[in-house]
Amino acid sequence: MVDDPLGMKSPADVAAALDATGYLPDDGIATAAFLSMRMRRPLLCEGEPGTGKTALAQALASALGVELIRLQCHEGIDAAQALYDWDFPRQLLHLRTLEAASGGALDAGAAESSLYTSRFLLARPLLRALQEAPCVLLVDEIDRADDEFEAFLLEVLSEYAVSIPEYGEVRATEPPIVVLTSNRTREVHDALKRRCLYHWLEHPGLDREVAILRRRLPGISAGLAGQVAATVQRMRQLELLKPPGVAEALDWAQALQALGREELDTEVAASTLGAVLKYREDAERVRAAGLQID
Repeated sequence: MVDDPLGMKSPADVAAALDATGYLPDDGIATAAFLSMRMRRPLLCEGEPGTGKTALAQALASALGVELIRLQCHEGIDAAQALYDWDFPRQLLHLRTLEAASGGALDAGAAESSLYTSRFLLARPLLRALQEAPCVLLVDEIDRADDEFEAFLLEVLSEYAVSIPEYGEVRATEPPIVVLTSNRTREVHDALKRRCLYHWLEHPGLDREVAILRRRLPGISAGLAGQVAATVQRMRQLELLKPPGVAEALDWAQALQALGREELDTEVAASTLGAVLKYREDAERVRAAGLQID
């Protein structure tokens, strides 16, 4: 854990530090982040897309003044992509240089030893986090990875160390702050959940969403921020394929600002739905339900 770099002695201190970066946490988020740092446990954040899971890790790194190292998970990701690889082209070039310099009398053992050094080690996000801690390690969308990768990740996060056969053990001098996110496209295994602290992120309430819009878009009027937030909140109550998140609310408000609008009406809302809704079926459902603008 970073040793109280901002005097974070309580969840209130974490909330204030996150707030200073532009991220507006509720009490639950601030408490979960504080406990994750204090207990040196990874924090697993689940929730609908657009609820601020990734932004939390970014804000923590900014608040703590440390590097954010991001591992974006995807189907088929493996240990080589997440942990390390060897720079084979440079190793081959190095070997040819040694052969030329030795005049054909190359010591095979010495040559092999010289190939597997940090000079040729390509550190991927997990290894970088172990080497460069203190830092914030973001493992984004862990639910997109497969079971084997989850088991591998659990092993790394249990010890904050990894053994590389040709190189030796790499162990973090102090554990990185780890945030895992999941959109719950599948269930994360219980073994990984037991290793982590857990927090479910809801879409923000109306007042908090208005505050987020005004914080992230300083030029927006209070009236337009309130109209956008209220309309997005109503959209989330419909059975949409992808309910709009805070990111979409921000995009919509920014689009309205770009059009020079100071308030939202039915006509401009209908013409700008593409900024907030990403499926044709969702736009049709919202239009059918009637765009009610306060």
